[in-house]
Formats: sequence, structure tokens, C-alpha cells
Amino acid sequence: MSIPVIAFFNNKGGVGKTSLVYHLAWMYRELGLRVIAVDLDPQANLTAAFLSEEKLEEIWLLHKQPNTIFRCVQPLLRGIGDINTPLLEPIAPGLALLVGDLLLSGFEDNLAAEWPGCMDRKELSFRVISAIWRIIQRAVQLHQANVVLLDLGPNLGAINRTALIAADFVVVPLSPDLFSLQGLRNLGPTLKRWRLEWTERVHKNPVATLKLPAGRMQPVGYTLLQYWNHHASTDRPAKAYQRWIEHIPNTYRQTMMGTVNETMTIDQDPYCLATIKHYKSLMPLAQAVHKPIFQLQSADGALGASIQVAHAARQDFELLARNIARNCKSYRMKTTTS
Repeated sequence: MSIPVIAFFNNKGGVGKTSLVYHLAWMYRELGLRVIAVDLDPQANLTAAFLSEEKLEEIWLLHKQPNTIFRCVQPLLRGIGDINTPLLEPIAPGLALLVGDLLLSGFEDNLAAEWPGCMDRKELSFRVISAIWRIIQRAVQLHQANVVLLDLGPNLGAINRTALIAADFVVVPLSPDLFSLQGLRNLGPTLKRWRLEWTERVHKNPVATLKLPAGRMQPVGYTLLQYWNHHASTDRPAKAYQRWIEHIPNTYRQTMMGTVNETMTIDQDPYCLATIKHYKSLMPLAQAVHKPIFQLQSADGALGASIQVAHAARQDFELLARNIARNCKSYRMKTTTS
């Protein structure tokens, strides 16, 4: 099996997905891995988190390198060739970004149109549907990466279907509310359907030399965005969210894993990868200096108690990174021995 490609996906927005990918990219880099962060959300929020506005202007408006994800697929859109080789934007030693692009939304119609063509064994259809995966695989070779993290937009459209086909594993960020539960009930069956539909198609590939993704998209767990802290003055919102939290472990198992009912709390659930604090006071500061929260220092404006919060954030994200790696490894061991 190739190096793990992990997608962070929920068809509900506002669950902290982009912030998770951003911080985990930095954390895996700190843990000694070579990391590629891939921005597949046409809103390009992950790219904006990594890069300054001046750098974005160079890339998007002045058309200076590196290639964006849209420019990598552009030859296919124009009918003049196959994918372009990605040119990654270096963020730090061991960490690189495949730059997002608002123009990627223009790829949606092509992906939707070519999906049925795979059933008719059309070579172009397979090249279009596999484009994102093949771009990622080239990027892995160029960067000699150990892990790839994908940031996806909050919808169930054709871009995300293609992106998830390119993923080995899926992490689902959740918030403790009714909308997340409803989204989870919709997400599980959709992933299962896409996995089955791709399995039908992949065997119809007319070009023996055209490598295709396996389309595993194996769920490995969820994160829970915490909207409150534990001070007495804000205890009431915590109680209000508790009713939704209690439903999450069983709902996740039923919809994502297809298992029978189990009575389990968040604290007991091995699929709960982490409960992530909102870090409201430090998030704007981290965004302003283009650093993860756990790298903030006094020179960045993190003073007094903020330094302690930054240290706590380091522990939280390291635990999350290790839990994701644990669950990915566990699944690989199961598939190897089964």
C-alpha cells in the first residue's frame, strides 16, 4: 500500500475542518514526517491559512508558479492533454502545500459528466475521474512524502466524490448539534455508495497502463469541535450540547461503520479521535501570523495565559495526530491479515 492519503470531510460546514488540516499538517511535520497538505475546497481557505495575501496574488493573479490544483487539471478541461505535474509550495522543511484555487469549481461539471462514461469504458472518463489521485501521487514522489492530508469542501458534489476516491482514510469533523448528526446520517450511506460505484467502474478501465485509485475511503474516526470552555460562567451551553454528544458514538457506528447499536460515551469511544477546543482568543492571532496555535510565542503577541493555552494546544494536536495514525495503522493491519 502507498503512503496514507487522509481526507477530512463533512458535508456540513463550520465544524473546524480546515483548521484541523492546517494544524495537523504542522504537527505531523513536527513529529518527523514529510507532509503534503492538499487544498481541494474551491473556497481555498486552507491555502489562505498557509500563505500571505501577497503570495496568493503572485500565484492567482500574476500566474507565477507553483501550479494550483486547478492548473494541474486544466489540460484535461481544455482537451489538450493529461494532467500537469504539480509544483508544490514549500511551507517549511518537510511541509509542502498543493495550492488551492477558486477556479477549481469549474472542474465540477466535467467530473459529473465523465462519471457515467467510466461505465462505458471511455478512456477520457477514467483520466478525468482519476486526475486528482494521479496529481497527488506525483506530488508524493516529488516531495518524498510520508502522509497526505486533504481538505475538502462541505458538500456532496462531484469534486468531493473524486477527492474521496483518491483517499485511503476519512476523518469526519463534527460539532455537537442536530445538523452534524443529520449530516452524519447522510454521509455514511453516501460514502458507501460512492465506494461501491467506483468498484464497479475501476474494473472497466480500458487502458492497462493507466493506474487508478483503489477508492478505499475507510472511515477511521471523528473529531468533536468544542464550542465552550469549562468555566462556571459558560457551563450552561455545555449542558445544552450534551444531548447531541450522547448520540454521536452510536450514530457514527451505524452510519459510517455499519455496526449494530452500542451504548458508549464519547470518552469510551476509540473512534473519537479528539475533542478539539475552539481556542477563540488565539485563533485570530495564529491566522494573522500564519502559524499553528501551538507555535505561537510572546513575539507573536501570545502573552501570559495565552502561552499556556498554546502549550496545551500542542498536547491536544499531538494526541489527535497519534490517534489518527493509530486507527489508520489498525485498519491496515486488519486488511492485511483478513
